[in-house]
Amino acid sequence: MDIREVFAHNLRAARQAKGVSQEELAHRAGLDRTYISSLERSVYNASIDVVDRLANALQIEASDLLKRPTSNK
Repeated sequence: MDIREVFAHNLRAARQAKGVSQEELAHRAGLDRTYISSLERSVYNASIDVVDRLANALQIEASDLLKRPTSNK
């Protein structure tokens, strides 16, 4: 899993855990909803500024969006 996929996975999981729609997250972060969708599908790389804006909108640490999931092997 590359960093773009890690970010996409974590972004979607955090958004859903908070019960926030893509549209609401986009509004809170000052971004377009279609951009949020593209990030969650690993279409684009997010700049560090965008990572920070999304983390603030979700009230989580930016590093949480970039952490690789731990494997349970």
